[in-house]
Amino acid sequence: MATGWLKGTVKAVPSGDSLLIMGSVRGGPPPEKTITLAALIAPKLARRDGRDEPFAWDSREFLRKKCIGKDVTFKVDYTVPAINREFGMVMLGSENVAFDVVSQGWAKVRQQGSQNNEVSSAYLTELTEREEKAQTQGYGIWTKTPGAAEASIRELPPSAIGDSANFDTMGLVENCKGQPLPAIVEAVRDGSTVRVYLLPEFHYVQVYCAGVQSPSMGRRVQPTESGAVPVAPKVGDGDTEPKEDEATIPPAESPIATQTAAQKLAAANVAAANAEVPPDPFAREAKHFTEVRVLNRDVRIVLEGADKFNNLIGSIHYPDKDAAIDLSLELVKQGLARVVEWSANMLEEEAKKRLKTAELQAKKDRLKIWTNYVPPATNSKAIRDVNFTGKVIEVVSGDCIVVADDAAPFSTPAAERRVNLSSIRAPKIGNPKKDERPAAYAREAKEYLRTLLIGQQVTVSMEYSRKMGLTDGPTPVPATPGVDRTMDFGSVFLLSVPKGEAFEMPPSLAVAGQPQGVNVAEIIVARGFATVVRHRDFEERSNYYEALLAAEAKALKAKRKIHSQKESPVAHINDLSLQGTTKKAKDFLPFLQRSRRLPAIVDYVLSGARFKLMIPKETCAIAFSLSGVRSLGRGEPYADESICFMRHRILQRDVEIEVETVDKTGTFLGSLWDAKGNVSVALLENGLAKLHPMFSPERTTEGHLLVQAQARAKKQLLKVWEGYVEGQDEAKSATSDSTNVRDTSVIVVRVTDILGGGRFYIQSVEDARVGAIQQSLEGLRLKDMHMLPSSFQPAKGDTVIAQFTGDDSWNRALIVTAPRQVPTSGKAEYDVFYIDYGNQETVPHSRLRPLDPAVSSPLQGLAQLCSLAHVKVPELEEDFGEEAAQFISGVVSNKVFRMIVEEKDTTGGKVKGQGTGPRLIVTLIEQETNKSIQAILLEAGLARLEKKHDWDSPEKKEVFAKYEQLQDEARKARHNIWMYGDIESDEEDNSRFQRGSARR
Repeated sequence: MATGWLKGTVKAVPSGDSLLIMGSVRGGPPPEKTITLAALIAPKLARRDGRDEPFAWDSREFLRKKCIGKDVTFKVDYTVPAINREFGMVMLGSENVAFDVVSQGWAKVRQQGSQNNEVSSAYLTELTEREEKAQTQGYGIWTKTPGAAEASIRELPPSAIGDSANFDTMGLVENCKGQPLPAIVEAVRDGSTVRVYLLPEFHYVQVYCAGVQSPSMGRRVQPTESGAVPVAPKVGDGDTEPKEDEATIPPAESPIATQTAAQKLAAANVAAANAEVPPDPFAREAKHFTEVRVLNRDVRIVLEGADKFNNLIGSIHYPDKDAAIDLSLELVKQGLARVVEWSANMLEEEAKKRLKTAELQAKKDRLKIWTNYVPPATNSKAIRDVNFTGKVIEVVSGDCIVVADDAAPFSTPAAERRVNLSSIRAPKIGNPKKDERPAAYAREAKEYLRTLLIGQQVTVSMEYSRKMGLTDGPTPVPATPGVDRTMDFGSVFLLSVPKGEAFEMPPSLAVAGQPQGVNVAEIIVARGFATVVRHRDFEERSNYYEALLAAEAKALKAKRKIHSQKESPVAHINDLSLQGTTKKAKDFLPFLQRSRRLPAIVDYVLSGARFKLMIPKETCAIAFSLSGVRSLGRGEPYADESICFMRHRILQRDVEIEVETVDKTGTFLGSLWDAKGNVSVALLENGLAKLHPMFSPERTTEGHLLVQAQARAKKQLLKVWEGYVEGQDEAKSATSDSTNVRDTSVIVVRVTDILGGGRFYIQSVEDARVGAIQQSLEGLRLKDMHMLPSSFQPAKGDTVIAQFTGDDSWNRALIVTAPRQVPTSGKAEYDVFYIDYGNQETVPHSRLRPLDPAVSSPLQGLAQLCSLAHVKVPELEEDFGEEAAQFISGVVSNKVFRMIVEEKDTTGGKVKGQGTGPRLIVTLIEQETNKSIQAILLEAGLARLEKKHDWDSPEKKEVFAKYEQLQDEARKARHNIWMYGDIESDEEDNSRFQRGSARR
């Protein structure tokens, strides 16, 4: 049936005289026609015999290169139903394609036959004249070169004629893996599978796109013996036919469109008879997508491997203008293929990342095969409308910071927001309290981020939050057994790079639409201080994830920091702020006094006037207090505000200190300056601290400025001076808390060791024996005793002198277990209990000495086991037990307390080791605030009142009522042990002594 002129695009060139032309795309694969150029005969390509006719390949190549992918106009002049072919003319612009083919000598003119009657005589005449001219000039098949015809016949390998059994697939992969091989795609089986000629050998192989899989086009089987016809498959999503348009192949001319409904059903049944499985949804679209881009095109194939059936797996790249496009990636982006791990693992990591990211985006957009996609369950939760600006006041680790929100009220919980950088993970900083050492480059990452961000204004874009397990997450926090924690993640943008920072943002990392400034996460990753998290499918992630991957790729290529083969620098820090380092701190005093002003970094703010400092020059950490300034204790008005003030001002900042002396607890005293001046002056003039009553301006640097600052705060009645009246006894006004215990029968003590369950050891400050014994031990010259008598073999229960590993000091100790052999060395080691301090550890035999008579009295030891009266504190193995112990340690560290003995418990018997023996049930009272430790624990929700109490006096009833009030407030606020509501048990333990079970 002849037609008028139509428009289309050449999709394929099967031979030197035929073209496959498709119409325009509208909702699915368009109609197609195979047009054979009328009145022409081109040489035939090889079929089963494996040999071309002379010049067949050259003829096809001429027409392919001339027309593939081009827009043409064509018309059908006639059809031959017997061979189901349509003949006609094809115009490429104003040029008749048939004329050019004949002129170049790549086809012959059909000289006779009824078919010639279907075309115009003028057309035949023009073809004949061009053929004669080509013959005369020896073009193409008419060449006059001897042997040219035989040379044009391709020598096809066995793989090209169907003999693939002898094809060495693995040999080809081994020889050519990773190399771009030129090829021509001859057939498309489905969207991700093609058959190609590998040039120049013409191996005809099937290649699967590496890393992806498109929907299946179905499988075919032979009809059953019974001849039963399966049910016709349903029309797929790609069967939607285009509407009529003059510029496209009209539906009436489509082979499908010309069928009646009965014919369609019959055709479907015939197809179903040979199909075991019908095509998957979007299979036709995927196949058409691939055909349009690579069928009969020149491509480059990079072989990645082969499967167990010797099928080739590779990446197919086709040209698009000046770029090479990865077919696998484009299929995934369009939602026409899914990523398959088994072959994606053959790819380089960067290529695999691109596929994963593209698939995730297609899922989010619900494209094609992901139309009905339901994301898997995730513990991520998006955070909306929480963008804010603020100043960075703390760097917790290389991927976690604390930002002071500009919009939040000062010194409120909302003022400081902890932000974990989205989608990156820096090395873990470790936890010294759990003896966890920092990972490689953890300290360097934190220090780099500190110098980059501390005190800088940033813009924060919060993106998601996630419940983390106890061992997950980038930063260590006190673990609570059985309780997960929620962490908030976001992107942080630095508005201006600090002076002296040499970082230059690579142009490739810029992301359109991101907030103004530089993405901090990209800086960290590009510097090699962090890696990018590999998220699960559909899991929330950074909005700038692609930029992070690009930054990581650059760091990997440059082998920076954690990607290098170098070990991270080892930093040996002497931590003089720990308990048991008092003597060592005193030894360090001369070194810290050598320079008048010493550079330091504020590592932690313990209170308004007490800090932990890092001194890089001396490679040590110290506890430091402002000389002459009395810090506000917990529970006092404005105590939290004073801490907040100092955190915002000096936390993790570079400061200068001048050390005056060190007290008996190992805390260094002196003055501290930041970039704005003397910190003590700022604290006092803002009414957030007071001078010590015994303060002497002459003994402290700039002491007169401190006096003037306090005078100004008094005059303005700021903060702690509210209601101040000149001459009023300040000591009386400071003791208005109803939790004060006014019993004058007290002992002044210091806490020497903390156990679980509210138990601890104390020493009496007024006991002169402590200093006497220590002085005697120092005079024994124990370090000179290199040779021990062979008879010295201490046994369980013996009292000896042991060298404490914390500071190498010698102390009296009790052997609490029988000696045991170390498997690696064969030497003996012992568990010893330091009877004058209450701590316990394991030491080798070389660190033991016989007890000298000079220190043998008193033999029972000076450390007294105590526990808090009237309250129950969780044991270490219970929920919040570790937090309670750490909290008490922070409260009592380097402080002196008044202790009131409420009861005694002698059921523990003779002292046998840590946590055993007679125990005192006591109340501890802070010297400065006159507030009991029990009240502080109840307020923090880390203890609860015992139900049984026998407080008969009005004063004690008042105290107990205050305790109940603090407990109720903590319960309502869901602090710590009250996190999940009321934990009170009906079966309450009536005897408080049952809590003192021995702990070894």
